[in-house]
Amino acid sequence: MRLPLIAALLAIGLASNVHARADVSTTAIPPSGVMGVGDAQLTPEYWIGLQPQPDREILSRADIDAENAQLLKIDPSMHDLRALPSTLTRAQVTGWIDDISERPKKALYDVDSRPVTKAAMDAMVTNLALSSVPAQQATRYGLVVQRASLRTFPSNLRVFTSKGDTDIDRFQETAEFPGVPVVIAHASRDGKWLFVVSPRYAAWTEKQNIAEGSAEQVFGYADKKPYRVITGATERTVFTREVPGVSRLQLDMSTRVPLRTDLPPDQPVNGQTPYATYTLELPLRDADGKLQFTPALLQKNTDSAVDYLPLTPANVIRQAFKFLGERYGWGHGYNGRDCSGFVSDVYRSMGVEMPRNTSKQAISPALRHRVFTDADSHDARLKAAHELQVGDLVYIPGHVMMVIGQRDGEPYVIHDVLGMTYRKPGGGFGHVVLNAVSVTPLLPNQFNDHQTYVDRMTSIVRIRH
Repeated sequence: MRLPLIAALLAIGLASNVHARADVSTTAIPPSGVMGVGDAQLTPEYWIGLQPQPDREILSRADIDAENAQLLKIDPSMHDLRALPSTLTRAQVTGWIDDISERPKKALYDVDSRPVTKAAMDAMVTNLALSSVPAQQATRYGLVVQRASLRTFPSNLRVFTSKGDTDIDRFQETAEFPGVPVVIAHASRDGKWLFVVSPRYAAWTEKQNIAEGSAEQVFGYADKKPYRVITGATERTVFTREVPGVSRLQLDMSTRVPLRTDLPPDQPVNGQTPYATYTLELPLRDADGKLQFTPALLQKNTDSAVDYLPLTPANVIRQAFKFLGERYGWGHGYNGRDCSGFVSDVYRSMGVEMPRNTSKQAISPALRHRVFTDADSHDARLKAAHELQVGDLVYIPGHVMMVIGQRDGEPYVIHDVLGMTYRKPGGGFGHVVLNAVSVTPLLPNQFNDHQTYVDRMTSIVRIRH
């Protein structure tokens, strides 16, 4: 929302001035229904202004690289593709598929609230083609060439656990972005889908999303320098009629793309001068599904950086706020992201890798945790909440929130969330549908009619030493 100039200056200025003029009390319920949040609190400058050292380095690049290496080594939800053997066994491949493609035991419904029939499920299970997995196969590699949905089954059928729900597609797992390396482990019976293993996930994707190449091509591309990192929520390459596969290609936050440095700067690229753009090198799938590389242009006025951003409180806040208002998308659906996808994409723009899902992030042995059990009292949990710092990740069953600061002694979070429920000052409960990346106070959020989010905290992850 565009603020009047004086309000914008106040939001950027001293925290005490902002408090005096722009704060909304956590007991006040504004027209939005989100208690404690007004226009000022919907700007990153407000929260950065509350930080005593907003630009201090939380972890150095060397520290982050070391932690990423440790994550890949000890977290069982991650896959070190470079460490895989040159030959995959049937047990390895079917194990990956069985872990994700488990036949649902409960009733499911399509977007029109019609039950998913047994025949439809039988067809999807048959399409797994598990009987055709060979006893041994050479390990094959590829690169993602466009934003690729990863699915539970080799099917685009959207399914839901209740009638009338058209948001949370239970067959949508996640999405991977252009340039992500994968292992190609299997193909569906109909030949339209590939089962791929990325560093953070193993699931099905349409074969048009993957270009197959050698290990040298794939990992050489992943390691290539120099590069640009996409630091905006989403950016797109320049339109090109000459190479449709990289025309207006979506590049999401944290995507790392190598640069072409061997082309003459005074010669056109795809019919256009490159002088006001970056010349990227992007993977392309040819007619045979093989990996090719092609130049593409990214305007210099887009939101990107020469490297991953420094991990500072200010950058954590700025990066998170770039998604403010984005529609909630379960499993990176709706061309967006969900709660765990949101926090991981923000941190990956600063070079910090995390497991994909909330359940894995909350227990990762490579991340620093404060774990809560039933033995922790309400007072102990409340004390921990009051000690939360910018960038801390707060986990409750099925959800994660990112802390953006403390205001008047109360922690506030930004999270990709379906809604907010709270106790009204006069009694009873209030509820507001959010279904988007939103800013809310933490403490008033009710998990159910007798427990708050704080009462249901399972862990706090702190990305720092």
